[in-house]
Amino acid sequence: MSLLNLVKGLFSSRERGLYRYRSGMARAKRKDYPGAIVDYTAAIQSLDPSSDVMAMALYNRALAYSAIDQHDKAAVDLTQVLATPGLPENVKLAAEQRRERLRRRDRANDPA
Repeated sequence: MSLLNLVKGLFSSRERGLYRYRSGMARAKRKDYPGAIVDYTAAIQSLDPSSDVMAMALYNRALAYSAIDQHDKAAVDLTQVLATPGLPENVKLAAEQRRERLRRRDRANDPA
């Protein structure tokens, strides 16, 4: 790979998306959930909507939203993950299980 191609690759939207995704993961590990959400959002905006990395950014952003009790936003992200074509079944299953836990939590907290 030539130096020129390497430099171009560093500035491609996929590379920027991957960088922000990894940064979001690092922030989430430090429990900086608002910072992680910012990074995951930037990754989502940079990546191809059908990419597995975008689906994982959505899934991880949902976890970060859930960690700061923004369950409605988490559910929206999980629904988007489930609508992403071509994802492995284990990823979809994890998203569906997480979304179901959010639904049960909401029903348990509903005073009706």
